[in-house]
Amino acid sequence: MTCLFRRFLPASFPWASKGGRFPHMKAAGEEGMEGVSAFEAYVHRAFAPDGLFSRARDFEYRAEQQSMALAVARALQVDAPLLVEAGTGVGKSLGYLLPAVKFALDFDRKAVISTHTINLQEQLFNKDIPLLRTALGIDFSAALLKGRQNYLCHTRLRRALAQMDSLFTQGEAAELKRIQDWALRTQDGTLSDMAFRPSSKVWAMVCSEPHACSMRHCGPSCPYQAARKRVLEAKVVVLNHTLFFGLMAQAEDSEEAGFVFPGDFVILDEAHMIENIAARQLGVQLSEPHLNYELLRMYNPRTHKGLLKPLNNPSLFQRVQDVMDASGLFFQNARDDLGFAGSGKIVRILQPEWSQDILSQPLMELIGELKTEREKQEENAAVKDELADMAVRMEEAQASLKVLMDMTEEGHVYWAERSGPDGRNMSICSAPVEVGDILRERLFSAGRSAILTSATLGTGDADMSYFAGRVGAESVRKLQIGSPFNYREQMRLIVARSMPEPDQPEYAEVLPEWIKRYLAESRGRAFVLFTSYRLMVQAAEKVRPFCEEQGWTLYVQGQDMQRHAMLEAFRKDVDSVLFGTDSFWTGVDVPGESLSNVIVTRLPFEVPDHPLVESRFESIRERGGNPFYEYSVPVAILKLRQGVGRLIRTRSDSGMVVILDPRVATKRYGMRFLKSLPEARLEFV
Repeated sequence: MTCLFRRFLPASFPWASKGGRFPHMKAAGEEGMEGVSAFEAYVHRAFAPDGLFSRARDFEYRAEQQSMALAVARALQVDAPLLVEAGTGVGKSLGYLLPAVKFALDFDRKAVISTHTINLQEQLFNKDIPLLRTALGIDFSAALLKGRQNYLCHTRLRRALAQMDSLFTQGEAAELKRIQDWALRTQDGTLSDMAFRPSSKVWAMVCSEPHACSMRHCGPSCPYQAARKRVLEAKVVVLNHTLFFGLMAQAEDSEEAGFVFPGDFVILDEAHMIENIAARQLGVQLSEPHLNYELLRMYNPRTHKGLLKPLNNPSLFQRVQDVMDASGLFFQNARDDLGFAGSGKIVRILQPEWSQDILSQPLMELIGELKTEREKQEENAAVKDELADMAVRMEEAQASLKVLMDMTEEGHVYWAERSGPDGRNMSICSAPVEVGDILRERLFSAGRSAILTSATLGTGDADMSYFAGRVGAESVRKLQIGSPFNYREQMRLIVARSMPEPDQPEYAEVLPEWIKRYLAESRGRAFVLFTSYRLMVQAAEKVRPFCEEQGWTLYVQGQDMQRHAMLEAFRKDVDSVLFGTDSFWTGVDVPGESLSNVIVTRLPFEVPDHPLVESRFESIRERGGNPFYEYSVPVAILKLRQGVGRLIRTRSDSGMVVILDPRVATKRYGMRFLKSLPEARLEFV
């Protein structure tokens, strides 16, 4: 979801294939592969024991990986969508990457690969793609695609330096000088290449923006334009889900949408994450802090600095001030009118015109003044483009406001949410309740090559029906490939049947003792996964003395260090324990003896207190279904599978998973959870 405004769907999605089908070429001399195309046979051979990767370090033949690669190759060749669940250890990244790259090279297509985590993006770009170049013997082009505002713009940097006194305080000016020095050395001109983190205000004055940063103004040496050229020329483009669905949501004539082209095909890794990401990105948001940020960037009445300062237009300054005043009053009235109580952070909006719209008129007047000033700047193209960009941003804010006030988007849920330490930062949001219809048309209709894969798409169902239904892939071919690991030998699964249930008062009291019991058995070396931050902190207080007695370091999410640093410390410190909540259930890879125990304190049921989840419940009830069994249980199963999947990452790993929630054993739905997990040695205690 954009910070200001984004319509939920263009008339057509630009990367959709417009090509036909490819000829079915018979392969010669491939045992067991009669009747398949030469392309499919090539992919199959590549993953053979003596194939392309056989000389690579750490390569081991995996029949499961070979099967996945062949399925991907077949789907690509006929422009058909595919869902693939590939169990842990299959090697799914290379399993889809080789056929995707080979197909892109052989048939002059572009592979668009989207994933959720930064770790996997980096692995693909820095490890797997170079490995593939070596194996293929072809130096094909690949590009990492980031959002525009990650890139420095040389034109805007020069302008900021020239107008430093008008734009920045003394401290901000010093920061700008550091950016200038960095700009002379940087390899790619992105924030990730910077050794320091600039303030959001200073970076906003020098980063790429649609009107101010163009090939005409900046030339090919500008980091963003250079990145755009690399993406245009690349056979493989790697990006994240948020950006992918953001591109899907943008208007067809947007410059950003031009990054994804007709004839492309897409592979969505970690696909179990896409429903919620797509819903957010295909919705609309008006954010008080983001709107005020854009206004202060134009002109700050307190410091008398900003992009508009050199124009010396008091009328324009006043228009900015008017919108600031109206914004403050509008959001304050909204807080009152929507009935935020106490520490409540989210309120669902049920009726249009839920507060008085005192913001639209000042926005319209500011837009008019910006356009008038733009017409005066015929001799100054750079200023003219900056003013155009400001006007567009305010128009987006105005359009967002209208949609949110009128509640005009059918099938959307609307809500307001507060954030920040004192809850003063407010956003008004909407999102489609169901994304299935949208994705069915844009990803899975005839002639579209979209491949979705993850280690966890099934919920114990044979055909991944739950996930497929949620994303509109009901009629898509589905393939489930099991893990090559021997879980009966490598993993114990312990269920604490004698524990109190989590909603009983004694549960929180006995939980630390149960945790200590199984930490002692594994000698630390454990993830302890929670669904509640508060409960995690309480348990950590009681478990920490025990860990200290044993000589184990206890890392607690949100207390000791940043997530990435904490995870790295845990990897290096074999004698340690990590307590984590939501983000540690998925996307974390700790092979070896550092992780020998995963303790799940509670089944990860979503609390239906968010309007989007609440609306999904209502939708299920309206069609006569049971929200708990049709939504809550499957979502919890997928998350539990992700958590359990942290334990066994290689053939040499071993250990235990401990579930401290007796409902797995005592409730009717518990068997669905157990059925979805690997066939490990099961123990009830």
